[in-house]
Amino acid sequence: MERLNSLKLASRLLIAGILLVLVSCQPQTTQTPITILDGDQVYTLATTERLPSKLLAEANISLAPADRLLYLGAAIPLDQPLPEAQSYTLQIRRAVTLTLVKPDGEQTIQTAAFTVGQALTEAGIPLYAADRLDPPAETPITGPLTVTYTPSREITVSADGQSLAIRSAAATVGQALAEAGIPLEGLDTSLPSEDAPLPKDGKIRIVRVVETVTLTQKSIPFTTLTEYSAELELDQQAITQPGAAGLAVTRVRMRSEDGVEVSRQSESESVVRPPQDHVVSYGTRVVMHTITVDGITITYWRALQFWATSYHPAETGSDITASGKRVAKGLVGIDYHYIPFGTQMYVPGYGYAEAADTGAVSGRWIDLGYPDDEYIPWHQWLTVYFLWLPPAVIPYTIPPPCTWKGFCPTPP
Repeated sequence: MERLNSLKLASRLLIAGILLVLVSCQPQTTQTPITILDGDQVYTLATTERLPSKLLAEANISLAPADRLLYLGAAIPLDQPLPEAQSYTLQIRRAVTLTLVKPDGEQTIQTAAFTVGQALTEAGIPLYAADRLDPPAETPITGPLTVTYTPSREITVSADGQSLAIRSAAATVGQALAEAGIPLEGLDTSLPSEDAPLPKDGKIRIVRVVETVTLTQKSIPFTTLTEYSAELELDQQAITQPGAAGLAVTRVRMRSEDGVEVSRQSESESVVRPPQDHVVSYGTRVVMHTITVDGITITYWRALQFWATSYHPAETGSDITASGKRVAKGLVGIDYHYIPFGTQMYVPGYGYAEAADTGAVSGRWIDLGYPDDEYIPWHQWLTVYFLWLPPAVIPYTIPPPCTWKGFCPTPP
C-alpha cells in the first residue's frame, strides 16, 4: 500500500515537470510600447515585433529611399531587429532637397543627413579642408537648402628651390598663396601673376625678388685751359693752376630674381667734388737772343723743336714752290697757317732758310728744299731759330707736327 502511494506521487511530479517544460518553450507574448516620431506626427503602439520595417508597416508608415529611421539619435537599418529594451522611441528623419551649386553647374541631392558635409560625403563627393562651402560643412540641415560648392585643386608651388603640394579653391594665385601660408612679400612676384586665376596645369612659381642700391664712384677728368701771359718769355710755359679730377657718385639699382641678377640701372648721378681746371700759361714776351750755331752767330727771337724732312723737284714733280720761287737750297716748306711766307730762319746743319713752300705737313714740321743734284735726306728732330726781327703778328702756339695722312712724329 505504501509502495503504491509512492508510485502515484512520482507520476504526478513527472507530469508537473513536463508541463513546466512545455510552458517555458512557448513564445513570449509580452508587448512592448513603441513611440514613432514623424515630424509633427506621433505614433504609438504596443507590439512584440522588433524588426523596424515591420514596426513601420504596423504603424502604416512608409519611408522614401533617402529617409532615415533613428533610434537613440543614430540611423538604424530597417532589416535588423532592435536591441532588447522595455520601450522604444523611434524618429523618422525625412529627406530634403539640397541644391548644390558647383562651377560646372547645379546638382540636386535628396538627403536626410544631419549636416552639409555629411550630405555631400554620402552623395559621393569627397571633401577637402581647402574646399569652399557656403554654408560651411558643419551647418545643420533643417530643411531644403542651397549650397555653393567650389572644390579645391591640387597645386604645386615652387619657391626657394623647393616644391610644396597644396590644395586650393581660391579665385586667384595670390589668394591661394596667402591661404597656404606662403604669401608674396616685398618685391616678390609669381608666375602666373598674383591676380591671375589658378593655372590649368596647377603649377605656381614664386620668384624671390631683391633690389639693392649701391653707390659707385667715378672720376671726372679735368679740363686743360691755356692762357697767355706777358710776364713769361715767348714759348715758356708755367702751370698757373694744377688740374684735379672731380668725383661723381652714381646711384645704381640692381635687381635679382631667385639669386640671379637680371638688371642693373643707373638712377642718378651727383657731383660730389667738381673737377678743377688745369691752367697752363704760355709766355708772349718776345726777347732777343744771340747764339753761335755752325760757327755762325745769329740773333733770333724764337727757337722751337721741329721735325725736319727734305724734298727735291724730282720727288714732287715740280721745281716751283707755293710762293712762286724755284726750288733751291734755303727755301723750305712749312705750315703757312703759323709761319707766313718770307719768314727768315736758321736750321742747324742746313743753314739759312726762308719760308717759301708748303705741302702735306702741319704744325712744327719743316721740309728742307734741295735741287735734285744736291739732295740730302732728312728725318730728325732739330731746333729751328726764327731770326730777328719778329713779325707784327705772332702765333703764340704752334701744334705738334702731323701729315695729312695722320703720321705724327713723337717729340724727343
